[in-house]
Amino acid sequence: MKLYTKRGDGGFTSLFDGSEVRKDDARVTAYGTVDELNAFIGLAAAVAVQRAGAHSTAELAARLTTIQSELFNIGSDLATPETAAHRDRVPQVADAEIARLEAWIDDATAAVTPLRSFILPGGDLLAAQLHVCRTVCRRAERLVVTLSAQSASAGAVNPKVVIYLNRLSDLLFAWARWANHAAGVGDVPWINPKS
Repeated sequence: MKLYTKRGDGGFTSLFDGSEVRKDDARVTAYGTVDELNAFIGLAAAVAVQRAGAHSTAELAARLTTIQSELFNIGSDLATPETAAHRDRVPQVADAEIARLEAWIDDATAAVTPLRSFILPGGDLLAAQLHVCRTVCRRAERLVVTLSAQSASAGAVNPKVVIYLNRLSDLLFAWARWANHAAGVGDVPWINPKS
């Protein structure tokens, strides 16, 4: 089977139910950005694996991989219209997954000193990569909110997707701070150039 099908050459793509939409449709933009986030998280996981011996980041890499699988499910959820025949077969975000993200946020936050000022994205390479993931996650969240608002029927977008992405962006921020701490690198404080 060839990788290219040429079916999308006209600017259209198929959703999971087989219906065709423009490639710039709000639904495609939302799940495409979740896919982009997944790729950036894969990059962060690769950095974490390379540093596993030096900074005890092997567990972080495993957790990032778990999140990648969950994001794949979220992409499937977003790519399946609410009217699709087999909508009930598409994996949905579970409350347990959201609760686990919250527990991971608490763990990461407890390991570092409390924030006393705004910080800039940066520091250690892994921390900087996690900050990139955080910003892409926030963009994905905004696009899912837009998709939800544009949907004609209630429940067109699973509301737990927004909750998951909101918690995930907080977790990525917490992990970025933890990665700096684990590497012995301080957070980069914001210094107002106007003061």
